[in-house]
Order: sequence, then structure tokens, then C-alpha cells
Amino acid sequence: MSDPTLIVLIALLPSIVVFLTAFYLIRGFLAAQNAERLAAHRIAQAQDDRRQTLPLRLQAYERLTLFLERINPGPLLLRVHKSNMGSRTLHAELVATVREEFEHNVTQQIFVSDRTWTKVRQAKDETIRLMNLSYEQTGDSPAATDLSRRIFENVGKLTHTPSQEALLVLRDEVKKMF
Repeated sequence: MSDPTLIVLIALLPSIVVFLTAFYLIRGFLAAQNAERLAAHRIAQAQDDRRQTLPLRLQAYERLTLFLERINPGPLLLRVHKSNMGSRTLHAELVATVREEFEHNVTQQIFVSDRTWTKVRQAKDETIRLMNLSYEQTGDSPAATDLSRRIFENVGKLTHTPSQEALLVLRDEVKKMF
């Protein structure tokens, strides 16, 4: 055992083991700290994003609520119907108004759930369908008042208007946010 190389190796072996152990422990500790810091940053970023998007989402719900109220057949008829208006003209104005209102609010879909947007779109389609059905039921009557009366009769047969059903979904979704 007098070989100097062997003595140096035996003396260095514990040092190398301690160094490698410390190296891997410190590396693992730093990686864990870095992961924690990254997670905390992501959480803070997500909270900041929510703070910024919440007002936009609430505004979208407000605009969609207004849209649904504006396409509700009763208020829509009162707003669109003018004296000396024919049935065909009233029908065309009603359908055009619903479509314009929808197109004006189509961008709000990015702030609401797919389920809610589907219900809003469905309310628009069913309202137009109601207008078309009522127009077909008036037959050859040129008077807009006959179409208005028929629309009110058809709405009276429903338990909820399409707009009211969509409003229920909107309200439920807003309640879940808070």
C-alpha cells in the first residue's frame, strides 16, 4: 500500500462522493425552486388575466341580454311597427332587425360558453322562425296589424319565448362566475 497514486485515490474518493451528492441535491433543490417560482408566476398571470377579462365578459353578458330583450317579439313589434305598414314590409323589417341585432353582437361569443352562445343563436333562429310562421299563417292579409296579432297569438301559446329561455342560461352562467 505504498503506491502514492493509490493513496491519493483513496483519499479523493470520499471527497468525490460528497461533491457528487451535494451537486445533485443542490441541482434538485434549485429545479424545485424554479418550478415553484414558475407556478407562482403563472397563477399571478392567470389572476391578472381574470381581472382584466372579467369586465369584458360582464359587458358581453350585458350586451347579449340587451340583444335578447330587443328581439323579444313584443318589444320588437312595438319598435318596428309603423302606421300604414303592410304585412310583407313588417315581416321583412322584423326579420332584418333580428338579423342586424345578432350581427351587431356576434363578437360577444368569445366571452361566453359554447352552451350559452348556442342558446343565444337558437333564440335568434327561433324568433325568426316564429315571425315566418306567423307571416305564413296570415295568408293574403296585407294588413300589418293582422301579422302583429298573429305573432302575439303564437307567442301566447309558448310557455317561454326563445329569448326568455336564453336569458335563463345567461343568468345561470353569470351566477357561476361569482
